[in-house]
Amino acid sequence: MSAPKLFGVEIPFVSHLGFELVMMEGGQSELRFLPRPEHLNSFGVTHGGAIMTLLDVTLATAARSVDMDIGVVTIEMKTTFMQPCVGLLTGKGRLMHRTRSMAFTEGTIHDGEGRPCAHATGTFKYVQRQPPGRDVISTD
Repeated sequence: MSAPKLFGVEIPFVSHLGFELVMMEGGQSELRFLPRPEHLNSFGVTHGGAIMTLLDVTLATAARSVDMDIGVVTIEMKTTFMQPCVGLLTGKGRLMHRTRSMAFTEGTIHDGEGRPCAHATGTFKYVQRQPPGRDVISTD
C-alpha cells in the first residue's frame, strides 16, 4: 500500500519525517512538523538537516501550488538559522516570482512559541512529471 499523496505526489522521505500539509494554494504553503527524538541533534533541538528538509518542502510546495500537474526540483537554497527550533514547527512558504521554467521562493519556520527560528530562499526548476516507473528526472 502506498503512502497518501498529501502533496499531490508520493514523497516517501516526507512521509517518514511526518510533515503535515496544512495549506497549498495560490503561491502560498503551510506545513507542520512535530519532531520526534530521532530528529534531534546532540543539543536536544531539531537537527538542522530536518529543518532544511522542512524548508525545502515548504518552498517547493509554494512553487507547485500554482500548478499541481508539474513537478519542481531544487536548484539552490540558502538557509539562515536564527535560533533553536523546538516544539511543534510551522513552515510558511511564498512564491515570490515565477517564469515559465523557474520559481523563486522564500519561507520561514516558526517554533512552538511562534518565534521565527529559520528562514530560506530558494530557486526551483519546473519539470514535467515522468510516467510511472521512470526514475529519471530531466533537469534540462
